[in-house]
Amino acid sequence: MAEPLEQAQQKPESSPQTRKTLIEKLDNWSDWSSWDEFYRTYSGFVFHVARKSGLSDEESSDVVQETFIGVAKNLQKKKFDTSQGSFKSFLLNQARWRILDQFRRRKKQREREANIHFEDDERNTAPIDRCADPRGVALEDLWDKEWREQVMEIALRKVRSMVSPRQFQIFSCYVLNNWPVERLKEELGVNAAQVYLAKHRVGRLLRKEAARLSAEAEK
Repeated sequence: MAEPLEQAQQKPESSPQTRKTLIEKLDNWSDWSSWDEFYRTYSGFVFHVARKSGLSDEESSDVVQETFIGVAKNLQKKKFDTSQGSFKSFLLNQARWRILDQFRRRKKQREREANIHFEDDERNTAPIDRCADPRGVALEDLWDKEWREQVMEIALRKVRSMVSPRQFQIFSCYVLNNWPVERLKEELGVNAAQVYLAKHRVGRLLRKEAARLSAEAEK
């Protein structure tokens, strides 16, 4: 059977807790399950942002580790209040410093190796450095784009647990994997009405959940 169909038939994953609930649980340092969930939910996201900003895999992995150490220290010192500010901005600031640190380290390393000051050359600079203010617009735009994708990924896992495996399977094949209706009819044994019903119902739930998660992160 095709891979998308196999993936659609997998057991639904449990959805991550809301940002506020999860952050509040992190105050308990013995609650390893919450810390593990927090890391699993956001580490890949931070890695992708670092990687797309122009860092290597190794540098991006360092950013992830340093970012979450910074998050832990700030939470321990009560420097993030779930009733004030945006968690999205809080995490961005934690990651931004570490990403820029990696670029500074890279620059110093090149200067040491060449024994000269690193000259700015657009052809050799990372994408994030090609903006007049790499600490501002460039990284924030990249962050927003990746954040929206992260929200949709989390929302999709949540919605998967809210509908029948059959409806999610139809939605996944038709909407996510772009199967034509004729292929769905042949391989899944469904009719056009079932396909459009699954698209409408699951799609509506997905948009609603994504909107809720986005609003939660902006609080």
